[in-house]
Amino acid sequence: MSTVGAYFRLARVGWVLVREGVIAALPSEGLPPLIAFAKGAAGLLARKRARREQRSDRLARAVERLGPSYVKIGQFLATRPDVVGADFADDLAGLQDRMAFFPTEAAKATVTGSLGRSIDDLYVSFGEPIAAASIAQVHPAEVDTPEGRKKVAVKVIRPGVRKRFADDLEAMYLVSHLQERFLPHTRRLRPVEVTRTLEQTTKVEMDLRLEAAALSEITENTKDDPGFRVPIVDWERTGRDVVTMEWIDGIKMSDVEALKAAGHDLDHLADTLIQSFLRHTLRDGFFHADMHPGNLFVAPDGMIVAVDMGIAGRLGKKERRFLAEILYGFITRDYLRVAEVHFEAGYVPSHHNVASFAQAIRAIGEPIHGQPAETISMGKLLTLLFEVTELFDMETRPELVMLQKTMVVVEGVARMLNPRFNMWKASDPVVSQWIRDNLGPKRIAGDLKDGLRAAFRLAEALPEIAAKTEKLHGEIVHMSENGLRFDPETAEAIGRSEAHYGRFGRLALWVIAALLLWIAIKIG
Repeated sequence: MSTVGAYFRLARVGWVLVREGVIAALPSEGLPPLIAFAKGAAGLLARKRARREQRSDRLARAVERLGPSYVKIGQFLATRPDVVGADFADDLAGLQDRMAFFPTEAAKATVTGSLGRSIDDLYVSFGEPIAAASIAQVHPAEVDTPEGRKKVAVKVIRPGVRKRFADDLEAMYLVSHLQERFLPHTRRLRPVEVTRTLEQTTKVEMDLRLEAAALSEITENTKDDPGFRVPIVDWERTGRDVVTMEWIDGIKMSDVEALKAAGHDLDHLADTLIQSFLRHTLRDGFFHADMHPGNLFVAPDGMIVAVDMGIAGRLGKKERRFLAEILYGFITRDYLRVAEVHFEAGYVPSHHNVASFAQAIRAIGEPIHGQPAETISMGKLLTLLFEVTELFDMETRPELVMLQKTMVVVEGVARMLNPRFNMWKASDPVVSQWIRDNLGPKRIAGDLKDGLRAAFRLAEALPEIAAKTEKLHGEIVHMSENGLRFDPETAEAIGRSEAHYGRFGRLALWVIAALLLWIAIKIG
């Protein structure tokens, strides 16, 4: 799509946001006078109904009008409060995938095209859709297995969604480039990089084989974990546009009354949920990044089952170590160590003063130690930490922001189950074990093991490195003795280009000369 097309799409988005009253609902604080005036004028163009609605309702209505890809964009930005602000992130987090169903016949055609087999060959029955999201919808179905007939859930990609998203993404890139150009103070947030991350995560989410792989990976990681699992994938009936998985019979975690009526221990569920999330994050470095209550079920046996692994987060070993040290530093009130970790990780530029940063960290940590443990939020702590780092030019770290946002959501679900939930007590067994394994003697042994592996890989590559170095040295010596020479094709291409521009240059000179002559005759 052309840049002109991107501008047209952007204009449409702007008009929808104006008409639904979203622009008028934006905060006015700190806006230049001209922008503030334009915002006020936009309020006059909003629909009357929109003026009476809450900002979150206006935003939800606007995003739904803009279509499936903007629902996905909104949900992604909900994970980036550093970019859109905490209030708007909360509003966007309330966006539900209340998309219209697409026809079952279209879903069957997609399944057949993706798997190369007929619906009757794949499934004993294939029902009408029961849930529709921005990227896909889910159908109940049945399959024959050696153990007998089994109910499954079939997730099918929405027709045309990839093309629609690619077009809408052009407008997003345009906005982010304009933001970096005209709002220099926002460059720290790296809006173009944020858009690139959105593009990558959504491309992954639109290939249902990758969601199936994520489910498979977390199944392996959690096979010995108590109280948590994900659905089992049916790989025979899974492809790029369809994933078939185990049907989950359970109660959604959002239905607290039903959980109580079924006799589940809500306090135990809250502890299990947060401990599972921390195990995935610290131990595995791979976590479900969309753990809202609608994606969490409680099976009859009390097992928590997380569905919809379209969005997942990863943390490297170094990031996990820094995260644990930061949390441990807050617990032990070692604020200087927390500050040093930020500098060691490269999160804060080295030209800043470590002691000054430690002072800012203390401003977050000290109030926490005066509160009851059950009121302290780990997610809120990380949110405050990111707010402080803005003062010290800390660039956006997408993986940490996704972790922080997911932690806030998971902690919120735990407190919904148990209003007096003690985050620190519940997480202590997992965090303490990880710290013992990774910040004590075991860490040294692990680092030595990793170092030896790296040394062996380097030793294996030395002959190839030496050969390439010798070749590069020879080419540099040759250039120094004979000068830089192009191959014949390159020289010919440069010549054609120069001749092309030379002809246009001479033509331009003749046009200018003729114009000057005409002016001289007129004056004379």
